[in-house]
Amino acid sequence: MKNVILGKTGLKISRLGFGGIPIQQSDAEKVKKLMKFMMEKGINYIDTARGYTVSESYIGEALKGIRDHFVLATKSMARTKEAMEKDINISLSNLQTDYIDLYQVHNPSMEQLDAVMAEGGALEALQEAKKAGKIGHIGLTAHSVEVFERALELEWVETLMFPYNIVENQVEHLMEKCKEKNIGFICMKPLAGGAIEDPRLALRFICSNPNVTVVIPGMHTQEEVEQNTEAAADESPLTEEELHEAERIRSELGNNFCRRCNYCAPCTQGINIPSVFLFEGYLKRYNLEAWARERYGTLKVKAGACIQCGDCETRCPYHLPIREMMKRSAEEFGE
Repeated sequence: MKNVILGKTGLKISRLGFGGIPIQQSDAEKVKKLMKFMMEKGINYIDTARGYTVSESYIGEALKGIRDHFVLATKSMARTKEAMEKDINISLSNLQTDYIDLYQVHNPSMEQLDAVMAEGGALEALQEAKKAGKIGHIGLTAHSVEVFERALELEWVETLMFPYNIVENQVEHLMEKCKEKNIGFICMKPLAGGAIEDPRLALRFICSNPNVTVVIPGMHTQEEVEQNTEAAADESPLTEEELHEAERIRSELGNNFCRRCNYCAPCTQGINIPSVFLFEGYLKRYNLEAWARERYGTLKVKAGACIQCGDCETRCPYHLPIREMMKRSAEEFGE
C-alpha cells in the first residue's frame, strides 16, 4: 500500500484509509479481526466519529496492543468549548488511547463555524487539547462548498474532508488549493453514498487525482478491504473503457440524487428517506424491479405518508428537492 504525508500534519498514512461508519452493523470480535487484516494489508488510517454510535468503541477494543500501528481520526458535532471538551474525553475513553492523531470539527454550517471559532467555542477546546497532547492535529469536514472555501483560509485547519467521486467533482479546483496550502484532502463518499455500484472504478478514479491525499471508503468485511486495497494499489492510468464507464455513470446519476448521509432525519412522519430513494434507484436504474418493490414493501412508513412539511430539506447539505422526490417515489411504487 502506498504511503503519503497528510498535509501539514506530517503524519505518514496509507493512501487508502478505513471509513468507520459500516462497522456499526458488525460486532466487536469481527472488528478485531478486521483491524488485524487491515494492518497486514498496510492500511493505517482510521476515520470514525462521535456520531457513529458504537464505531469508536469497537475500534478502541480492536486496537488493544496494536494502537501505535494506526493513525486515528475522529470528529465531533460539538460547537461549544464545553461540549467539545466532553466529546474529546469520550473519544479518548472509547478509543482506549491517551491521544488521538486528528480531531475534526464535523460538518459545520457557516453560522456554526462562526460559533466554533467564537469565544467559548469548540476551537478553544481543540487547541487546549492539542497543547495538552490529547490530540495531535485539528481538521474540518464539510458538505458545503462555501464552508470548504472558507476553511481554506483558516490557519488552524490542517486537513479538510469533503465528498469527491465520479459524480461529485464540484471542489476539484479547491482540492488544488488544498495541495498548494499543504492541507491534507480526505476524500469521503467515494461511492456517492452507495449510488456508484462499481467500487473498483470509483477508487481508481479517485486515486488517479494527485490532489487526493487519502480516500476513506466505509468497510466492514475482509473481502471489502481486499478489493479496495487492490483497486487503490493499481496506479496504472485509467483505460478508455474506464473513462467511458465513468462518464456513463456521471450522465445517469447527475447531481440530483441521495447520498444517504442521513442528515435529513428525523422525518416528522417516520419515513426512512434515504431508503426510499435507494430502493427507487434500484427500481429505475438497475432493472431490479421485483427486488426493489419487495424491499420497499418492508418499510414501515412509505413515501406516500409525506405531508410536504419540508423540514428534511432544511437539513439536506445537498439542497435536494426532497418533497418533489418523495412525490415521485410514491408514484413509482404506488404508495
